Amino acid sequence: MHDDRILTEERLRRVLTERLRPAVHRQHLPLTAEVWHVPGEPVPFTDALRAPYSPVAVGDPWGPAWGTSWFRVTGRVPRDWAGLTVEAVLDLGFARDRPGFSAEALAHRPDGGVVKALNPCNTWLRVAAPAAGGEEFTYYLEAAANPEILDGVTELGDRLTAGDEPLYRVEGLHLAVFDPVVFELVHDIDVLDGLMHTLPLSSSRRWEILRALERCLDTLDLDDVAGSAAAARERLAGVLASPAHASAHRVSAVGHAHIDSAWLWPLRETVRKVARTTSNVVALMDDHPEFVFAMSQAQQLAWLREHRPALFERVRAKVDAGQFVPVGGMWVESDTNMPGSEALARQFVHGKRFFLEEFGIETEEVWLPDSFGYSAALPQLVKLSGSRWFLTQKISWNATNPFPHHTFWWEGIDGTRVFTHFPPADTYTAELSGAELAHAEANFRDKGAATRSLIPFGWGDGGGGPTREMLARAERLRDLEGSARVEVERPADFFAKAAAEYPNAPVWAGELYLELHRGTYTSQAKTKQGNRRSEHLLYEAELWAATAAVRTGFPYPYQDLDRLWKTVLLHQFHDILPGSSIAWVHREAEATYAAVTGELEGIVRAAQRALAGEGTGSVVFNSAPHAGGQAPAHGGAVVAGAPENRFCTETPDGGHVLDNGLLRVVVDGRGLVVSAVDLATGRESVAPGTAANLLQLHPDLPNKWDAWDVDAFYRNRVTDLTEAESVRRVGDAVEVVRRFGSSRVTQWLSLPAAVCRLDVETEVDWHEREKFLKAAFPLDVRAERSVAETQFGHVERPVHTNTSWEAAKFEICAHRFLHVGEPGWGVAVVNDSTYGHDVSRTVREDGGTTTTVRLSLLRAPRYPDPRTDQGLHRLRYALLPGAGLPDAVREGWRINLPQRRLEGTADGAVAPLVTVDGEALVVTAVKLADDGSGDVVVRLHEAHGTRTRGRLVASFPVASVTVTDLLERPLPDAEAAVERDAVVLRLRPFEIVTLRLARNAEERP
Repeated sequence: MHDDRILTEERLRRVLTERLRPAVHRQHLPLTAEVWHVPGEPVPFTDALRAPYSPVAVGDPWGPAWGTSWFRVTGRVPRDWAGLTVEAVLDLGFARDRPGFSAEALAHRPDGGVVKALNPCNTWLRVAAPAAGGEEFTYYLEAAANPEILDGVTELGDRLTAGDEPLYRVEGLHLAVFDPVVFELVHDIDVLDGLMHTLPLSSSRRWEILRALERCLDTLDLDDVAGSAAAARERLAGVLASPAHASAHRVSAVGHAHIDSAWLWPLRETVRKVARTTSNVVALMDDHPEFVFAMSQAQQLAWLREHRPALFERVRAKVDAGQFVPVGGMWVESDTNMPGSEALARQFVHGKRFFLEEFGIETEEVWLPDSFGYSAALPQLVKLSGSRWFLTQKISWNATNPFPHHTFWWEGIDGTRVFTHFPPADTYTAELSGAELAHAEANFRDKGAATRSLIPFGWGDGGGGPTREMLARAERLRDLEGSARVEVERPADFFAKAAAEYPNAPVWAGELYLELHRGTYTSQAKTKQGNRRSEHLLYEAELWAATAAVRTGFPYPYQDLDRLWKTVLLHQFHDILPGSSIAWVHREAEATYAAVTGELEGIVRAAQRALAGEGTGSVVFNSAPHAGGQAPAHGGAVVAGAPENRFCTETPDGGHVLDNGLLRVVVDGRGLVVSAVDLATGRESVAPGTAANLLQLHPDLPNKWDAWDVDAFYRNRVTDLTEAESVRRVGDAVEVVRRFGSSRVTQWLSLPAAVCRLDVETEVDWHEREKFLKAAFPLDVRAERSVAETQFGHVERPVHTNTSWEAAKFEICAHRFLHVGEPGWGVAVVNDSTYGHDVSRTVREDGGTTTTVRLSLLRAPRYPDPRTDQGLHRLRYALLPGAGLPDAVREGWRINLPQRRLEGTADGAVAPLVTVDGEALVVTAVKLADDGSGDVVVRLHEAHGTRTRGRLVASFPVASVTVTDLLERPLPDAEAAVERDAVVLRLRPFEIVTLRLARNAEERP
């Protein structure tokens, strides 16, 4: 019996591959084709229509990397094909095993109308159904020669280095008859064969299917497949009609096409990938009214609206029909570890608002299947955006600890919970194969209490989304014995049913840390620095433009700020900000950030100039949410020059001592910090026998995913960079120059006045390959946990490695600060552009404990960008001995928002629009309302992790105060408490509050 089964299965595979699938299209006739190779960047259809075309034939090469070729294909349906379904089958040389990524094309009619896309798993265009016979047709194919950059060191990742050799050859240009009966037979067999292989050998159902397939093959005439296909299908009707068991797992299948907004292609190519995929989807919907497709990322639909308005209207019609379902509620599927507080909030603001304004839809499911871990701040932001549910799949990539749930409540740092689902199929590009469905059911970790899971199906990244083949599988798997029940439906329908049957799902508290891709906190430092700087400039631009608008009538730049926010949000996509895209993407990102910086600096200067007035006094503007010197938070003051109580002296052994009355730092002759004493307590920060601000170099060749990963074994080898080329005093700073490998680093160590802080300005001319540069601070502290800033608060992580869960977090993400300490005394490290950190603990021979905090400064992976981070970098970080958590929060803001000084009115000051008392209350946005009303919007949060009471006072007449969601809409169950012209604030730990302060009518513009 065993040999009999194997022989049948081998027979089945060969017949299916060699006879049945080819017979779906028959009676092939060659088509006439011509080509025009675009000399530069892509052009619109109108240019292609007028272009000079040359003949092209099967076998001809085309497409230098990143080039575009327009193919003009013409043909005529034979008269004797009348009544048949006729399709053009066009293979431009696709890599069949990799849908998406490479050569793709978009077909147009001569009038410019979009037909659908062509890609490896979708090579057909419907010509006529049924044909009348004699129809003449012409298609224009905009074909993109995107190189495959899936592994290895390559220069193909930038058009500047990719070369001009053709990458592809035309494989086939045919007109053919599409046989629907053979197509259906193929999928009858395909589904049954897939199901059969998921069933145990002992299953009677498996043998029932096998015998039915044998009878089908025996009935099929291989010399007349078309003529015998119907009879062969009848042999399978019985096993296909047998219903699923009542207890069968229920799978909600959602059409999907995960399209990375940039990755192994530039942004401009994603614009075209979106058009190709959506054209496929709406065409498929015309033929399959039951088909439902979910698309996230408002940015991608905004691109479609801008570049393909007619196609966008077709999408709109399908949205209205309920087939095309916007999901996600974010501008892009962003990284969620590194975007700042306001940026992550604005992802929801701009994403949700786009879907509301364009389609009238309030998206309720947050859709992030592929981001590299999820901040514990997200649940509260999900709720405050008006969303209810969260979906991801990426945590299934954990390299150490399998996640224990697939459906659960996720609890954020403030206590907010959101109903969450991980598809147990472990993919967001499913084909709806038998193996995928069987894996989903077997893998589902909430059996017994829950019966449902979701599976996103469809090819992504230019693969065109779902196919008619996938829908054929879904139809057969709706109610089939031995399989999970499959129903194509909207994500909201799944979540509503899943939440209803599993209201007491388990709770997971804290971040969803991905035990993989830890290198993304560091790769492409200039992209990360551009993001951090842009976030803070946007904060400043809104603050000072709003202040100037209220104070002076300054024209608030609504449109410019909206555009600039969206630009920054786009670049927080989960393969741009993490540094895991090709060179072209990061080269353009650097230029974009420079342009954004220029525009925002201009807005800030103009607004502050309007506020400062004319004069020769010195007005200091403090953008930070904490008072600094004599300048109030969010305000300005006229400040006279004051003597600074700080000094730098040389020591006989070639070292230096820095002292500002609060902190005394000793730098030895090697340029290393060997002592940092908090003078208020007399306590030493640097662990005995060690040196701080120690630069360390590690080899960095992960097992896979170069730009994404750092593997734990990198720590097994380290080179301490202790040799200095020079150590000298420069003003009140110590300058240290080091050379190593092919690189050079210069650091300036100084103490600012009136702050217990050691500033380290670092310039690195970096030319290493596959190396990891760290800055180490071994501290005389026994810390049980590290405290790292995240959006709207902080997250605590154990320093020990008691379990595999803690050990897996050997590289962690922090925003502006990371704090470690003992009860009553601690140390913080703050930074202006660094995200990657690690914290470890060792016991010394003297019995004391050293807690070492390290910042991850630079990496040098070679894939997908072989020149990652090569060149000059300038960054800042600082050590804060004796710092409590409030100090870490405050100084983290200050290092990122240095004060600005302008000449202005000698006797004037700039009063803040709002003032907040209560040290734990931190304002993250002061702006004018997005609706143009002139109302002032203030967003703030509790930053220390404690219950807090405080007051917010406006310095302008306020007509009313409204508590709103992130989109500035009133929250129905929240009411502002106003006492004596102040808003009384009572916040739970890490709670976010958005207040809309309506100005009196006479005060509005």
